[in-house]
Amino acid sequence: MSATTQQLPAESATPPVLLSEDSGGVRTLTLNRPRQYNALSEELMAALQAALDETAADRSVRVVVLAGAGKAFCAGHDLKQMRANPRPAYYETLFKTCSRMMVSMTRLPQPVIARVHGIATAAGCQLTATCDLAVAAADARFGTSGIKAGLFCTTPGVALSRNLARKHALEMLLTGEIIPAERALTYGLVNRVVPAAELDAAVAELAAAILDKSAAAIATGKRAFYKQIEMGLTEAYDFASEAMAHNMGFHDAEEGIDAFIEKRDPNWRHE
Repeated sequence: MSATTQQLPAESATPPVLLSEDSGGVRTLTLNRPRQYNALSEELMAALQAALDETAADRSVRVVVLAGAGKAFCAGHDLKQMRANPRPAYYETLFKTCSRMMVSMTRLPQPVIARVHGIATAAGCQLTATCDLAVAAADARFGTSGIKAGLFCTTPGVALSRNLARKHALEMLLTGEIIPAERALTYGLVNRVVPAAELDAAVAELAAAILDKSAAAIATGKRAFYKQIEMGLTEAYDFASEAMAHNMGFHDAEEGIDAFIEKRDPNWRHE
């Protein structure tokens, strides 16, 4: 199985802040600031946003894996860069840029799997919660630790409050406690916890389970999931009913049902 690797974007005389590798329908985007524990600098957020925009239009990509180089997944925002620009307008632009990037992941047609090792703190914890799925190494640690520095993790709280029970989310936000992977699993922040040596295999297994399904159904289903979750119950059911009726008209739905009835494997139209 061939793989292609890109560097996004290339900077003169410095390593790229984001790496992109394609293999068998899976695009792995790797945050590449290992010395800074992959802190989200302006440059890294811009590169990740560009990669997400490109991926959204690339039908050859079926699954996206978000990973981190070095010893950590992501330590949050680049605090040194933030303190070097102590202006309210700068901070507002920075956090809105990050929020747009997070929303882009939920709107991506392809499912996004977080591959988490080391620490995932503050905006790094937000990234984990924002990804559609997450697999963590057993030694991974999570936290919204901004409160320890006098900064409430309000934007990470948006993602946490939509994934965790309210009291679990608030405990993390109010205390800044760093929690182990097993507790993150209990809280619903991650889907699976595996030994560090098995992390890549576990991510690949989860990706393969998605690759085996209809790309059209996955894309329409993900879009509908995030839309209905913000609705009231009756409105959500009305919307979901219309979405399923629309999905029934897909070639893949007709093929999948026929294959089930005929007891054979479906032949998806991967276009």
